Amino acid sequence: MQLSWLIGGAQGLGVDTSANIFGDAVAKSGYYLYGSREYYSNIKGRHSYFTVMIGDKTMNSISENVNILATFDSETVFQHFYQAKDFIIYNKGLETTQIEMVRSMEPEIIMESESMLEKAGLGTTLIDAVNYAQKKGAKPIAIDYVGELDKIINALKISPPIAERAKNIIAISATYALLGLDKKHMLDAVQSRFSKNETFLKLNLMAVDAGFKYASSFYNLKDIDANKAVKRIQADGNTLSAIGKVAGGLRFQSYYPITPASDESTYIEANQILNLNGSQDKGGVVVLQTEDELAAINAAIGAALTGARAATATSGPGFSLMSEGISWAGMNEVPVLISYYMRGAPATGLPTRSGQADLKFALNVGHGEFPRIVIASGSHKEIFGDASWALNLAEKYQTPTIHIMEKTLANAYSILNVNDLNIDSVKIDRGKLETNLEDYKRFKMSDDGISPRAFLGQARMFYTGDEHNAYGHIDESVTNRTDMYKKRLVKLDTADKEIPQEMRLRQFGDQNSETVLLTWGSPSGVIEDTMEDMKKEGISVLAIQVKMFSPYPKELMQKLLAGKKRVIAIENNYNAQGADVLTEKTGIMPTNYILKLNGRPIMREEFIEAMKAIMQKGEKTVILNGGA
Repeated sequence: MQLSWLIGGAQGLGVDTSANIFGDAVAKSGYYLYGSREYYSNIKGRHSYFTVMIGDKTMNSISENVNILATFDSETVFQHFYQAKDFIIYNKGLETTQIEMVRSMEPEIIMESESMLEKAGLGTTLIDAVNYAQKKGAKPIAIDYVGELDKIINALKISPPIAERAKNIIAISATYALLGLDKKHMLDAVQSRFSKNETFLKLNLMAVDAGFKYASSFYNLKDIDANKAVKRIQADGNTLSAIGKVAGGLRFQSYYPITPASDESTYIEANQILNLNGSQDKGGVVVLQTEDELAAINAAIGAALTGARAATATSGPGFSLMSEGISWAGMNEVPVLISYYMRGAPATGLPTRSGQADLKFALNVGHGEFPRIVIASGSHKEIFGDASWALNLAEKYQTPTIHIMEKTLANAYSILNVNDLNIDSVKIDRGKLETNLEDYKRFKMSDDGISPRAFLGQARMFYTGDEHNAYGHIDESVTNRTDMYKKRLVKLDTADKEIPQEMRLRQFGDQNSETVLLTWGSPSGVIEDTMEDMKKEGISVLAIQVKMFSPYPKELMQKLLAGKKRVIAIENNYNAQGADVLTEKTGIMPTNYILKLNGRPIMREEFIEAMKAIMQKGEKTVILNGGA
């Protein structure tokens, strides 16, 4: 069982809060969720929306078709009316609103919506958009928001601006009534969110009752009792990366505020005091907000040199500024982790949207040749595990390690079983540590390229941005330069030998299929979620998700792709950069491409249509453009 729900509204009016309350209530009934958040880059006023998938098993993608569209403003109706499949909840008082009067909508979106309405023989008012959805099978639910808010205002003796946000709760409560789940879960979710303010609590509890008046059970969902005995967590990608880092022994995190990376650091800051080993002893994570990203990477490098497990988190423009510091860390073999949240680029680009166009930048960041370990997560579960793994990789191989996550996953949330995260199995590997500190050589030659490490203050050592000898003193002689150059780079060969190639990719689907779907990051979720739907269309595939790009699992990829008839690259960039790395390392080129460039996640329906276009019509490249 799976249902899709969408709520939208102007930023700053509580859309995120209401979506989270709705999610809390549904989760209390035992169902799994996957919620995707989309929003404009301005602070307040523009359209934002939350799509939530509800199901009886874990999910990693969203649907373009929406079973229930919940709205209280006009723009959300005009932006999403064509997506409504079963129900469209709307504001009765706005029925005569003309689309051209919604000043916050972009002209292109207005033209597209008007075109759809006109082709259907309809006008361009809100009720016309509702009628369009109704013709497509969606039942309209008209809510008198003004009348309901007036009742609440009069009952509680509060001002209209305070009551305004209760529209969200009315909308989600009408939705919840349609699901047929126990009203108690919704009341509990509201109670949990507003328990500290009696007025807000009463206001929102009354809003719940108001919403339930407009709808009754349609889907007849029942609590899933089996899941209540399982410990579960509801979290977004930023939070899971933060938890993974802390579980992996993080002790220092630096950052400069940037979307969407900042949420990770602020979560660590709010939860930085730790109980160690179950005792009363406490440790913690130092979180430092710096003046810019240059300072952030340099602060993390300094902390790492003292022996702290250190990291920083940033997005595209910030990562650009960190480039010089990452080069310094490469020259000085510093075990520092950079959590890289990819978003729409170049320049400021789409600062609150997603993308995968920075992969080659991450692989080649900084000037000169030095080892960089680069991993990419494809799901919330992977984000948690990869965050702690990345800390181990950085320290074991004493080199900058880059952990790629996309905005799509950072701002999406899901329900996960705690046991699936394997928190208790997280191991900390600090790599080679020096115990003999007399005549200490920080950059001592070794066959594997890794020198035993001591921390600042334990022994005499020297660090410089210049080429140096084993002690760290500047040394530009030709023999030393060649030896040190090779020493640093051989570490990547060591990592390639030691890290099992099976850990560097994930494969699922039909091993015997002649068609391989090659991807990385978030698109793996939509592939996994549509496997059964593809089979219904007669499409059977093997999916390969690359998790580590440096060092690349070259031999295993050659083995898996040998003799395959069709290799389809699925990515959120124009040049299929992940597939380019495959070609660079193995000489194998994809035969087809499914690409998306507009900053929105790949959705299930558009992906299946793209697969059909390739498999049944022979299309070479399909560019997706779904989303609002």
